[in-house]
Amino acid sequence: MNNQLREEKVFKDPVHNYVHVQDEIIWALINTSEFQRLRRIRQLGTSYLTFHGAEHSRFSHSLGVYEITRRIISQFERADYADWPKEERLVTLCAALLHDLGHGPFSHSIEQAFQMHHEDWTCKIMLGDTEVGAVLRRLGEDFPDKVAAVIRKDYEHPIVVNLVSSPLDADRMDYLLRDAYFTGVNYGTIDMDRILRMLRPFQGRIVVKESGMHAVEDYLMSRYQMYWQVYFHPVTRSSEIILRQIFRRAKELHESGHQFAFLPDPLPGLFKRDLTVQEYLLLDEALVQTAFMQWKRESDELLSELCSRFLDRKLYKYVEVESLDLEMIDDIRVAFKDVGLNPDYDLEIDFPTDLPYDVFRPDGEFRDKHILLLDRQEQIREISEVSDIVRSISGLHRGKYHLYYPDNKIAPVIERLPEHIHEIFKQTT
Repeated sequence: MNNQLREEKVFKDPVHNYVHVQDEIIWALINTSEFQRLRRIRQLGTSYLTFHGAEHSRFSHSLGVYEITRRIISQFERADYADWPKEERLVTLCAALLHDLGHGPFSHSIEQAFQMHHEDWTCKIMLGDTEVGAVLRRLGEDFPDKVAAVIRKDYEHPIVVNLVSSPLDADRMDYLLRDAYFTGVNYGTIDMDRILRMLRPFQGRIVVKESGMHAVEDYLMSRYQMYWQVYFHPVTRSSEIILRQIFRRAKELHESGHQFAFLPDPLPGLFKRDLTVQEYLLLDEALVQTAFMQWKRESDELLSELCSRFLDRKLYKYVEVESLDLEMIDDIRVAFKDVGLNPDYDLEIDFPTDLPYDVFRPDGEFRDKHILLLDRQEQIREISEVSDIVRSISGLHRGKYHLYYPDNKIAPVIERLPEHIHEIFKQTT
């Protein structure tokens, strides 16, 4: 196929001003049904229940990641860097555009509930009998495999993977800017133009000129603040907990032979973790929320209550605890049972660093996630070796335990709890 569009297409974007589409393959991929489905998947899962503006989609984020990647590659090509493999341009752009193709409703929450990984589904969609697969195969039968290898992070050219997935990649830069914009906070505002100007292809990976270190410091601090103020927000965690409990209860009922009044495909397959690609693609947030609306009237009181809580934003309350051990957790669970509460559903113990986001770490366990600085002598150093700011936050584990519970259930029985447990729950946050 002739890959150059006769006329450039543009999307007006609130974060990048314009997204420029110059290649026929990119335009064709955007217009596939599988990519259009991302309009029906929120970027920030349940965060809209905490930040009411956070209604943006995986579709807009994916376009943004593509646009940042396109700008970086254009910069490399204008400078004619010898270390940038020009033949990898389309592989990189397609991987950037499609990196989130396999996300399901409410993103990470459904992944945790059913032990799924969106990257696996992204690869299945690209390699399967789909519109996206057909478009990718226009560039060669092996082209979908190349793009999938970038998503799996085992592509033969690590520099391509670096652009799409690394501590300083197009994905992270877009979601910081986009999530900050739509949640209305200032933490994610970074000098992306400066960072992009300082990126260099060098010895098979992406590095940053040392003179751009301060812009990267600002990026890492913004990322750190966004995690704790937005992504780890305890109210959002409460909604995610209820969402997972809905899925868990519905799965339990299905396995027990419960006759649902409303159970559309492909939910039975989801409960059994036995979905074809075509069935998985039917999953979006409109379908899931329609099920929840119907399940509010389900005969099972627990499922009905959980769905009402989620849809009507009657979230669990929480208390903060500095530390907990297994013995204390067992004591709390036993005490809940003794007063007629169900600790499997009326209690959730959460520690924020268990979330599916990674804070920057320079240590040995994460060596593939280094940010490397390139000095004037073309020597490379990991950024935390040079920056006091980065060193101060590297590997830092912040946060307290949060105990979540339904206040309307615990309030009538709180005085009957043992004193040491009563003390924990008497102050509702």
